[in-house]
Amino acid sequence: MGTATWGANAVDWEERIPMDRLRSERLDRLKRQLEASELGAVLAFDFANIRYMTATHIGTWAIDKMIRFALLTRNSDPIIWDFGSAAKHHELFNPWLATTTAEMDADPHAPHEGATRQRLEHGSRAGISTLRGALSPDSGIAEEVVRKVKRELERFGVAGEPLGVDIIELPILFALQRAGIEVVDGQQLFMETRKIKTSDEISLLTQAASMVDAAYVDLYEFLKPGVRENEAVALVAKSLYNLGSEYVEGVNAISGERCSPHPHVYSDRIIRPGDPAFFDILHSWNGYRTCYYRTFAVGSASVAQRDAYKRAREYMDRAIALVRPGATTADIVSVWPTAQEFGFPDEEAAFALQYGHGVGLSIWEKPIFSRLVSLDHPETLEEGMFFALETYWPSADGWGAARIEEEMVVTADGCRVVTKFPAEELLIAGPRFLSVGGPLPSVRDSQSHLNTPEGRGER
Repeated sequence: MGTATWGANAVDWEERIPMDRLRSERLDRLKRQLEASELGAVLAFDFANIRYMTATHIGTWAIDKMIRFALLTRNSDPIIWDFGSAAKHHELFNPWLATTTAEMDADPHAPHEGATRQRLEHGSRAGISTLRGALSPDSGIAEEVVRKVKRELERFGVAGEPLGVDIIELPILFALQRAGIEVVDGQQLFMETRKIKTSDEISLLTQAASMVDAAYVDLYEFLKPGVRENEAVALVAKSLYNLGSEYVEGVNAISGERCSPHPHVYSDRIIRPGDPAFFDILHSWNGYRTCYYRTFAVGSASVAQRDAYKRAREYMDRAIALVRPGATTADIVSVWPTAQEFGFPDEEAAFALQYGHGVGLSIWEKPIFSRLVSLDHPETLEEGMFFALETYWPSADGWGAARIEEEMVVTADGCRVVTKFPAEELLIAGPRFLSVGGPLPSVRDSQSHLNTPEGRGER
C-alpha cells in the first residue's frame, strides 16, 4: 500500500497522483456499498460525503451551513445541487459529473403520436437547503428540496425503497416523510465505504502529514519563553498555507498548567521557562486531513514532565506494536490505562485522551479506538485503513502533561507510521540557558533549593 509523497504541483515527467483514478475509485466503492445495502439511494448533506461522491468542493466557509446536497441512486451517477453559481462552475469544469436525459412534454411535431422530447440535464444543478433555518419556513425551500430529490428517485426507479441520509435539517426530514419517502440512517454506509483507503487516498494523507512535519520544524525553532499560544497557532497556520494547505482546520496549542486537564482550545497564555507545551495540527490538503500531536518542553523539562512523556510514549508504542490486519480495536485499547488510572471517574469523562480514529476527508472516521466503546464493540483492522492513535499522561506534579499522536496505515503484515517529526523522546525547544558553571541541565526541578546547606547535601 503506497505512501508516496511528491511536490504539490502536477508535472509532465512524473505521474504523481492521478486524480481521475482517485475520483473513479471512490465512486465505484460507494456504488458497490450501495448495491450491497437495502437502500435505493443515498442523500448527502455532509461536505466530506459530498466530496467523496462527487469530487466537488466550494471552500471551507460553507462546511457548517448544510446548504448543498447530493444524491446517488442504484441506477444513476451522482447528482449534486449546489450553491448558486458553483453549480455552473461544476458544469464547466467537472466533466466527470455526467449529463443525463429527462423526458419533457409530448412533442406535437414528432412523427409518432405521443412521442416525448428529451432534454439534457447535467449532474450539477442549482439548489439550496434552508440555511440551517435562516430561510423562512414559509418560503417552501424544504419542500423544493424534496421535490428535486423525489423526482430523481422516481426517474431512476427507487422511489419505493429506503433513502439513506447522512445528516439533515429537521424541516427537510419532515418534508421527506410527508412525501412518503422512508428515511433511514445513511451515514453508516458512507463510513463503511470510506474506512478502507485507496492507494491514492493514502498518498494524499501522507502528503498532508508531510506538510505538518515541516510546520513542526518551524514551530520547534520558534518556541521560546515569552511567545504566546496564539502566536504559535498563527505561525503554524502560515507555514501550512505557504506549503499549499487547503484549510487549516485548527491548531491546539496548550502550555503550562493548561495541559492538565486538557482544555482542547488554545489561549493567549505566555509560555514560560520550563513549560510543557503540546500541539495538535489539523489541516487539509486536497480534502485529506491530519490530526497530529507533539509535545515539547520549553528551555528545560521537570523530572515529572519527563516521566509523563515516557509513560505516554510507552502506551503509544505498545499500541503500534499490535496494529496489523485481523487485530481489533479492543486489542489496542486493552494496553491503554483505564480512566481511573489517570484521574478521571469513568471513560466518558476521559474520552479522547487515550484514543484512536480514522482519518480521511474528515478527521473522525472509522475505526474508533476508545475504552468507552471498543471493548464491547470491537472493530477488526483491515489492510488499507488509515488512522491516528493518541495517548496522554498527566505529570505527577499535577501541573503538566504529555500528549503524543501518530498517524499510520495498516499494511499486509503490520502498519507504517507516516508522521515523521521526532517523538520517541521528549524534545527541548527554545534557548539553552547558560550559567557561570556552564549550560543548565535539560531536565531540572522547577523548584530549586540548591543554594542552601540542605540542597548542597551538607546536612
